[in-house]
Amino acid sequence: MKILLTGRNGQVGWELERALAPLGEVIATDRGTLDLAEPDMIRRVVRQAKPDVIVNAAAYTAVDKAEAEPELAMRINGLAPGVLAEEAKRLGALLVHYSTDYIFDGEKTTPYVEEDEPNPINVYGQSKLAGERAIAAAGCRHFVFRTSWVYGARGKNFLLTILRAARERPELRVVDDQRGAPTSCRAVADATVKVFQRIGGGTNGEGIYNVSDAGETSWYGFALAILARAGLTTPVVPIKSEDYPTPARRPRNSLLDSGKLRAAFSLSLPDWKTDFDVIAEDLGLPVRTRPL
Repeated sequence: MKILLTGRNGQVGWELERALAPLGEVIATDRGTLDLAEPDMIRRVVRQAKPDVIVNAAAYTAVDKAEAEPELAMRINGLAPGVLAEEAKRLGALLVHYSTDYIFDGEKTTPYVEEDEPNPINVYGQSKLAGERAIAAAGCRHFVFRTSWVYGARGKNFLLTILRAARERPELRVVDDQRGAPTSCRAVADATVKVFQRIGGGTNGEGIYNVSDAGETSWYGFALAILARAGLTTPVVPIKSEDYPTPARRPRNSLLDSGKLRAAFSLSLPDWKTDFDVIAEDLGLPVRTRPL
């Protein structure tokens, strides 16, 4: 099997390059070799590679910056997936694409399921929803994996930001009224591979799936867990979203129900605390106590 992977230097892409390797030949690209803002480049690279599977892990992920760059965000997140889907259909290839909880407005009181009506409240979410719809319109074989609160041992993410800030500041102020399940990029990559293994190259089960860790917390709760594991005593003050204004609004509820994934593939992601322990080990954080 030949796999074309985009976004190899991103959090999920970096893990995917490792995880996909046992499945076949992985042609891993970065922005220099495949810029999703350039449709002609997308078509050229795909046609040269002639992959059996396209795994699109590249995206415009600067949520706040997207408010000032809506056209660029839409080209990368909204239009490029459609081009990849058109090329996948032309080749008879399978397209795997990653989406986000930000396609929802966060007003629901329970975890979101795949059938819930999207209503993004920021440009980033709007662009990601456009990408999902472009893939569906192209009619190629595809999986869209929606995930949330992604972090890892490298790149730019909440975990590394909190660790750095806790060592530089006398106090941290962290939002406590947004709920979600922190999900490591490693868990997302491993789940992707397990789906491939379960379908065995077939076409069963394609569609949209939530791929998110179990359990829930707030950003404040995640920060407490991070500091406890690292043995850091920097005070953390819980605040409301209104006390930390950002250019882009965030959903208050980012919880995703992964029951469809479990039913289709007998596949469950771990509780977020268990997942976090794995990433903490990678970072060399030996402290194992955490707040209740």
